[in-house]
Amino acid sequence: MPADDALPDDVDPARDGYLTEDDYPPELRRIIADAPPQDERPPAERLNAWLRGLVHSHEYGTLADLRRMPAPHRRHRAVPVRARLLAAQFAPTEDQRVVYERVAFLFARFHAGASQPSAAYGNMGDALRKVGTSAGRGPRDPGATRLLDRLTAAREIPWRHLQHAVERMRAGDTAPPSWAGLVDDLAAWKSREHDVPVAWARAFYTPTFTKKNGNPA
Repeated sequence: MPADDALPDDVDPARDGYLTEDDYPPELRRIIADAPPQDERPPAERLNAWLRGLVHSHEYGTLADLRRMPAPHRRHRAVPVRARLLAAQFAPTEDQRVVYERVAFLFARFHAGASQPSAAYGNMGDALRKVGTSAGRGPRDPGATRLLDRLTAAREIPWRHLQHAVERMRAGDTAPPSWAGLVDDLAAWKSREHDVPVAWARAFYTPTFTKKNGNPA
């Protein structure tokens, strides 16, 4: 008995119109070759790897499409864009698709014009702690503090303030938060088990540090 996904013995792919791997476009062959097993990494990490790969391979058109997040319109629906659909496809549930899509938008905004992906770690509070000027950063910078206050006071996911935060990090050349971690935090924004705003505030005001590198744990 042939495997479930195998073609019957009497089928000739070329004759009967089946696509073979040789018929796939180069981009699709590369994606298939580089793709890990479906369950090897959590969904947010797979999204992060895909986004970083776009920067590494200079897929500027796809990144530009991700940056074009349409504003809501009263009379017309937003036109589906392939890049955003691909980002949303990493979401494990339908209600998380918007989080994956919009974090991809923030990633693309931060990496506009970049030729290599930036190092990223910690949560949004850790990242905002580095925002500021030579006069002071994090809690010593009024702008960074106001941003944190607006983020942590929001009941709904504060997309506009998140974009402002990412733009400040890009302008000041400071490290962004872990993109995979940001996806998970925003997916759990209303969770009673994980108080994301409090975690961000603690990282901003009272971070813990590892002995190894001094970075927030």
